[in-house]
Amino acid sequence: MNIHEYQGKEILASYGVRVQRGIVANNAVEAVAAAKQLTAETGTGWHVIKAQIHAGGRGKGGGVKLAKNLQQVEELAEQIIGMQLITPQTPPEGKKVNKILVAEDVYYPGESETSEFYVSVLLNRGTGRNMIMYSTEGGMDIEEVAEHTPHLIFTEEIDPSVGLQGFQARRVAFNLGLSGNAFKEMVKFIEALYNAYIGSDASMFEINPVLKTSDNKILAVDAKVNIDDNALYRQPKYAEMRDIREENPIEVEAKEVGLNYVDLDGTVGCMVNGAGLAMATMDLIKYAGFEPANFLDVGGTADAKRVETAFRIILKDPNVKAILINIFGGIVRCDRVAQGVVDAYKNMGDAIKVPIIVRLQGTNAEIAKELIDNSGMPILSAVQFQEAADQVKAALS
Repeated sequence: MNIHEYQGKEILASYGVRVQRGIVANNAVEAVAAAKQLTAETGTGWHVIKAQIHAGGRGKGGGVKLAKNLQQVEELAEQIIGMQLITPQTPPEGKKVNKILVAEDVYYPGESETSEFYVSVLLNRGTGRNMIMYSTEGGMDIEEVAEHTPHLIFTEEIDPSVGLQGFQARRVAFNLGLSGNAFKEMVKFIEALYNAYIGSDASMFEINPVLKTSDNKILAVDAKVNIDDNALYRQPKYAEMRDIREENPIEVEAKEVGLNYVDLDGTVGCMVNGAGLAMATMDLIKYAGFEPANFLDVGGTADAKRVETAFRIILKDPNVKAILINIFGGIVRCDRVAQGVVDAYKNMGDAIKVPIIVRLQGTNAEIAKELIDNSGMPILSAVQFQEAADQVKAALS
């Protein structure tokens, strides 16, 4: 579950991480009030207006602006709230900005130059350990740093049996070239950041940039946070941070009815039971020369009502030109699934305007094929994987 920058900063601050302070605003009036409050609390004269969407690269799309007075705060708030913000990480049409964060200016003059760093905490799936990834090249896309200057990216892997050790946090500060008070601040920052990552059951914390201020403080200017969906049952306060306006509406609807659905970019809709079979089905579609339009796992109870619901979810995607149903009858009998498909087709009437290919294998697969073939419905049946792929290809040729 992705959350907004301001929410990520709330989590960080609760674990003792120093952050760029800010106040959320839903309109220009609230933005001006927030700016006045920040000035009173922090002494900041300038304010940063930051669009709150679930995507990086907001500055490149015009979603992060500096306001040097209250009039500019109002003007920028009116400009940014409601805009379709397009960044390298949004869909082509962009995302609508519903709220902004009015933040303090932390790039003030002082005894030393400011410096920006990149720091993230995430799981290294290759080793099964959490790791801290960091670089002196803060403020840049980490992908560009990896491509052009990979020697400037460092990693620190954490042994799960002992957790983050003090010497590791000090090594991070040393590799970032810090000394004196900035060194000590970075050590505390890394320790608190890792505690926030573990304590919130996150799958990623990305802070870009981490700023060394002109008076040698270390703070998080941004916060990109992803909470592990599987842990939300024990993190109810973070579950409340979910903003469904930022999520794919079809995926939201599918989740509400208990279907595992992921929207993709292809033209062949998939209805499968079991994640492994779903992945194999998607491979099958690609080998046939097409792209899957979705991942949809109906689970072990593929009755008529559930199949009909799955049909309706898949057909909400206008790019779907055919639907491949691939069910293994282990827990569920194939004939029951076949009857469910036929009944769902009858109930939906003319709503289904694309070819349907059904491949059922397992318990009572022969009976299931007979049910499909004798239904009088324009449903194509298959027994073998390759046969199903050939029928998809024929239907779309």
